[in-house]
Amino acid sequence: MSREVFLIVGLGNPGTEYAHTRHNAGFDTMALLERHYQCTLGRKMLQGLLAEVTEPERKIVLCEPQTFMNASGECVAKLLRWYHCEPDHLIVIHDDIDLPPGKVRVRRNGGPGTHNGMRSIVQELGRQDFPRIRVGTGDRPAGADLVNWVLGHYDPETREVMDRAFQVAAEAAVNWAEHGIDFAMREAAARQQP
Repeated sequence: MSREVFLIVGLGNPGTEYAHTRHNAGFDTMALLERHYQCTLGRKMLQGLLAEVTEPERKIVLCEPQTFMNASGECVAKLLRWYHCEPDHLIVIHDDIDLPPGKVRVRRNGGPGTHNGMRSIVQELGRQDFPRIRVGTGDRPAGADLVNWVLGHYDPETREVMDRAFQVAAEAAVNWAEHGIDFAMREAAARQQP
């Protein structure tokens, strides 16, 4: 029986020095998805770390690109080709400085904005009509360096807020794979009502 394949990609930078930085919101969310699907991102291929989860009706592929953020598209393009997937069967989870810390927004498609990982994916795929989950980290203080900000760590209070956001983002990815993008968007919005 042929199962539909759904690709869930979390963006970040590999290496312990980048672990749990703002730019690694995608990786932090993937850790929760590993727990949810009871799998390990341990298979090295297509310039990423992968795990495959086979369910009765679908196959879920989790991936963390290992290319560093600015070249994320190289891994994602290979992933789509390898699994013979259209972009609507791909969802990308990434940090977003244009959203407040802890705010999660699920979108059907859209431009890459200022995010270099998303720019790389859009450039490699030649299109931007794929779903994404944006995890807000907040923007840098006035005058602060952007690179230092996105590669910096959260203070303890913000980390608590972000841990809740990663949970919302992980649930959104699962909802997308099981019920589609509209359901995932609605549920994520409902989970964040004041």
